[in-house]
Amino acid sequence: MRYQRPKGTADILPGDSELWQFVESTARAIFRTYRYQEIRTPMFESYDVFSRTSGDTSDIVTKEMYDFMDKGDRHLALRPEGTAGVVRAFIENKLYGPETQKPYKVYYMGPMFRYERPQSGRQRQFHQIGVEAFGSDDPALDVEVIAMGMQLLNELGLHDLKLVINTLGDADTRENYRQALINFLEPHFDELSEDSQNRLHKNPLRVLDSKDPKDQEFVADAPSILDFLTSEARSHFDQVEATLTALGIDFTVDPDMVRGLDYYNHTIFEIMSNSKSLGEGYTTVLAGGRYNGLVEELGGPEMAGVGFGMGIERVVLLMKDAGVTLPELDQLDVYVVGITEDTSAMTLQLTEAVRQAGMTADRDYLGRKAKAQFKTANKQNARYTMTVGDVELENRTVNLKLMATGEEIIVPVDAVFADFNRVLSDFADEE
Repeated sequence: MRYQRPKGTADILPGDSELWQFVESTARAIFRTYRYQEIRTPMFESYDVFSRTSGDTSDIVTKEMYDFMDKGDRHLALRPEGTAGVVRAFIENKLYGPETQKPYKVYYMGPMFRYERPQSGRQRQFHQIGVEAFGSDDPALDVEVIAMGMQLLNELGLHDLKLVINTLGDADTRENYRQALINFLEPHFDELSEDSQNRLHKNPLRVLDSKDPKDQEFVADAPSILDFLTSEARSHFDQVEATLTALGIDFTVDPDMVRGLDYYNHTIFEIMSNSKSLGEGYTTVLAGGRYNGLVEELGGPEMAGVGFGMGIERVVLLMKDAGVTLPELDQLDVYVVGITEDTSAMTLQLTEAVRQAGMTADRDYLGRKAKAQFKTANKQNARYTMTVGDVELENRTVNLKLMATGEEIIVPVDAVFADFNRVLSDFADEE
């Protein structure tokens, strides 16, 4: 039987994994400057953690979630997104208490799971990097999160981006707008898609997010949520716009954007790319918003929150399409060549000594002749070679060669064992 990876998954092989590591390390470095710390939550949670937070009418819950009953008859689900699990951890570990600094800032990285049609940059097992900040209603925190997302994408070499923002307002805004949408769409009920018919009275904002062409025709003339904002909601959004402008961050307001999860309110945003590697038109790469009320929904106290999620697969595709050049992450410092079989133990000792000095080193493990070993050293762009033959073995020396210039010196092996960095420093002084 021929075994293959499950549909909608991918093997990340050497050659690509270095790019993933670069994305992750860049994110960690940027998050550190904003004082975000890493949190790691389980890959599966109680089904209710996601159904209560994402919304019973969302595509994630109704169509995409991998859920199952375990051997203890507990209803569990593989996480389809990161925020809900982080909120659950925030509550369970009582991180909302007065002893923790607010806003409480965390980030996460890891695999997520959704049963959807695999396509470019979208898999059934996909990977997200995300941030969450709890405990502040300040619109400036919304902007900080957006600015951090923009900086991350820019640091990864992506610049042809578009920031789109909107507001979903507060509870009163949502309630008034909800009824206005129902009143507007009800005369067209029989012409709506089946999904939109099911959602109209439960959560009419979901109809705005429908991909059905007929639904899109109707919602094109739907009332705008911006016309239903309370004075408090309008003030919050005005401050977000003003602060983005003050930071020199270009943005577009899209009153039809609602995002795919029910827990959002006030500011929502998407950072998009029009790269052809993701298909025609603009495609969302990083998105998020404010979710005041979500902590309460899962049994915690009243606590504001805001964050974003970024798909690594999409970012990697964009970086490849943009021809982003990575810093040299896999430089081979020293290749140790053994001329005869008798030198095997010594070449291994020398290889380990180089590694102990904090550098990369390799040697032959296939019993090849010296010519083939030197060929490998050249192919792997080794900075130095160390060569040991019978003469060097007897004299306890090694031939050290700088590959770029061809310069060579004879070095006592004991000096290599004692301090290889000093050996290289002395070599540089002799050049």
